[in-house]
Amino acid sequence: MESLLLPVLLLLAVLWTQAAALINLKYSVEEEQRAGTVIANVAKDARDAGFALDPRQASAFRVVSNSAPHLVDINPSSGLLVTKQKIDRDLLCRQSPKCIISLEVMSSSMEICVIKVEIKDLNDNAPSFPAAQIELEISEAASPGTRIPLDSAYDPDSGSFGVQTYELTPNEMFGLEIKTRGDGSRFAELVVEKSLDRETQSHYSFRITALDGGDPPRLGTVGLNIKVTDSNDNNPVFGESTYTVSVPENSPPNTPVIRLNASDPDEGTNGQVVYSFYGYVNDRTRELFQIDPHSGLVTVTGALDYEEGHVYELDVQAKDLGPNSIPAHCKVTVSVLDTNDNPPVINLLSVNSELVEVSESAPPGYVIALVRVSDRDSGLNGRVQCRLLGNVPFRLQEYESFSTILVDGRLDREQHDQYNLTIQARDGGVPMLQSAKSFTVLITDENDNHPHFSKPYYQVIVQENNTPGAYLLSVSARDPDLGLNGSVSYQIVPSQVRDMPVFTYVSINPNSGDIYALRSFNHEQTKAFEFKVLAKDGGLPSLQSNATVRVIILDVNDNTPVITAPPLINGTAEVYIPRNSGIGYLVTVVKADDYDEGENGRVTYDMTEGDRGFFEIDQINGEVRTTRTFGDSSKSSYELIVVAHDHGKTSLSASALVLIYLSPALDAQESMGSVNLSLIFIIALGSIAGILFVTMIFVAIKCKRDNKEIRTYNCRIAEYSYGHQKKSSKKKKISKNDIRLVPRDVEETDKMNVVSCSSLTSSLNYFDYHQQTLPLGCRRSESTFMNVENQNTRANHIYHHSFNSQGPQQPDLIINGVPLPETENYSFDSNYVNSRAHLIKSSTFKDLEGNSLKDSGHEESDQTDSEHDVQRSLYCDTAVNDVLNTSVTSMGSQMPDHGKDWFDVNCNNRLQRTECL
Repeated sequence: MESLLLPVLLLLAVLWTQAAALINLKYSVEEEQRAGTVIANVAKDARDAGFALDPRQASAFRVVSNSAPHLVDINPSSGLLVTKQKIDRDLLCRQSPKCIISLEVMSSSMEICVIKVEIKDLNDNAPSFPAAQIELEISEAASPGTRIPLDSAYDPDSGSFGVQTYELTPNEMFGLEIKTRGDGSRFAELVVEKSLDRETQSHYSFRITALDGGDPPRLGTVGLNIKVTDSNDNNPVFGESTYTVSVPENSPPNTPVIRLNASDPDEGTNGQVVYSFYGYVNDRTRELFQIDPHSGLVTVTGALDYEEGHVYELDVQAKDLGPNSIPAHCKVTVSVLDTNDNPPVINLLSVNSELVEVSESAPPGYVIALVRVSDRDSGLNGRVQCRLLGNVPFRLQEYESFSTILVDGRLDREQHDQYNLTIQARDGGVPMLQSAKSFTVLITDENDNHPHFSKPYYQVIVQENNTPGAYLLSVSARDPDLGLNGSVSYQIVPSQVRDMPVFTYVSINPNSGDIYALRSFNHEQTKAFEFKVLAKDGGLPSLQSNATVRVIILDVNDNTPVITAPPLINGTAEVYIPRNSGIGYLVTVVKADDYDEGENGRVTYDMTEGDRGFFEIDQINGEVRTTRTFGDSSKSSYELIVVAHDHGKTSLSASALVLIYLSPALDAQESMGSVNLSLIFIIALGSIAGILFVTMIFVAIKCKRDNKEIRTYNCRIAEYSYGHQKKSSKKKKISKNDIRLVPRDVEETDKMNVVSCSSLTSSLNYFDYHQQTLPLGCRRSESTFMNVENQNTRANHIYHHSFNSQGPQQPDLIINGVPLPETENYSFDSNYVNSRAHLIKSSTFKDLEGNSLKDSGHEESDQTDSEHDVQRSLYCDTAVNDVLNTSVTSMGSQMPDHGKDWFDVNCNNRLQRTECL
């Protein structure tokens, strides 16, 4: 029994290398439990002990070894250890002191968990005797102390629950002595305590009770009948009470073990001894051994196997044939000698003992399988050494009771997808026995390979004007991985071609890698373009690689030459040459452009029709020259049809009509050769740039001058605004340049606008009614428009008066915001006015302190308001006299004397504050 448990018991602690670990879990369960009893939650306990379990897998681990699969098992989904049927320990382990069921489970990461379940014994069996009555015959001559072995009681329970003692009732003449055999079982011997006398009492009846160690103890009884016989003087006697012999296992039948001899000095039948096995010898022992009843020779009758049992005890009895014989007893202990008759047995602990799977990404030291090698022999015969045969990327690591197979190199499924491993085990016996076991290691795929293009650079040549959707080429990438890891899909990497997405040029079939054109290519626009194709596998995470594809677009003769020189109008060019041109005179140069390339774009020239006798054309450069001179009698115009054609396979051409006119006004300039058009173009551009520059300077000066005039002092509205402005402590000096007389337009006699703008220095400005822009610095939201009609009406106390004179329309004079009343007619003496104006212009203006006033500039002073009034009056006198110089002369003859006197009185003082004119 111990030999069966040895392969199950593993080391209590073994340090695994890198990816492996060993965890021990111990449980116990009492026997006789019903089926389905939960012993423990192995999954929880293993996880708490550090066992790596993948919660995503339906089965957390797999059972690789189970010493009693019919009794206990682990639910793979829940991880519960349960009983499969009622467990009878007495039947499973018999009299063994410990009864253990061993299981080994393995996780997906090759971690090993050793589970030991101890079956605890219950005192569920009572001792029993082999027979209901024990019959003994004892000679009356038996002396006190004589011992007679009794049949032992049998209790299937083990340990303390087995038979512990015997009792004899009543015990007047006899007693019991308890003895223990080598296997731990106990038996009783009947001891004669007093002398027997057959004549006094010839028969005794007793009750023998066998008790176990339970609480309370269980018991079994048997009746003992003793018959006292008449005396037989001598009894057989063995030389020794115990004999020990050895016999090799696998000894053939009838092999002698021992010859027993019991001597009896009596003669005749009283001295004739008969040998036999006593009652305790079990049936298995009786199958293996036999004793000759006359010679006492013990021989082998069955197949001895050391691994099944290596010690046997034979109770032998010797009895003479005389009346009232007292038998003699001895014990023969037979030790079976071990021989190297068992080769090592190799067990591969995996789900499939013939196939082991391991990922190609497994690192060195990763455990792929657990191997247990056992040899039923003992000593050197059972000491086994293992090794892994062949040059493989694996190694075998041995422990005391098992071995592991580890990864010992880099695994690559694409190079080697499986290995055939052979484990060889040899024992140390003589002769040596060995065994071997082969199994297959299948390397599973991992997504460890990028898709690999057949070449990193693809190039395709396609002619322009292709059909959209036309097939261009195919790219191919191979991924040596399996399944989704090796399935390759293609896509185009986003990029730009002439500022357009490449997806508008080409497309790719994601499965086959075929590339198609999405548009008709034009060589003249795109001669070639490149893009990248991405190949990606279906692994998780996916791996990818890319290749470059270059599309070269070949030119096709699809462009007709275009004649660019001489300039054509409706396909006709006119050229003038001197009449006196000589032979070889350059008439013109025909130029044509062809957007094609190579021969398709190479253009030559020719004349097909017309006056070809007078001219010739260079086929290469297109120069048209005269071939003869022209006289006075020559016609005035000639016609030529020139043709420009390319050199494509299908030649394309363009033609033009050239009209050549002879002009006597032009002098021949043969020495000048062809006109340098580039020089003329440069000169024209320079001239235009110069003109633009001068224009810009003129506009800038004009704008500056206009801005200055806008800021000029307006004499018409000065007095009106002066009376309504807030006075400040500091005033500006006003020069003559700041005074402006606003004349009425000569042609506009009906209306004019007055604009009031608070943002300007002057509150009123005058401008043309039809003018769309406001004065500088005036916002339209601040302006107030007032119309002054020519029908003798007033508007906002502003009057518009027209002199009925025969002369041209004169300017308006606004004095203190009020025009000259029209109720009277006034005449001006031109001499007076002219002399007044001359006096003012020739005078030096001074302020009250006598300082001269400058004509320009603005000087800061602390003058009083009255001083400014004087300045404004003087300046306005000057402005008014300038007008009067041109207009009063014509009015003087019409002004009456009292008007002239009024003018002298009121206009001599303060012109802008007197109602003049």
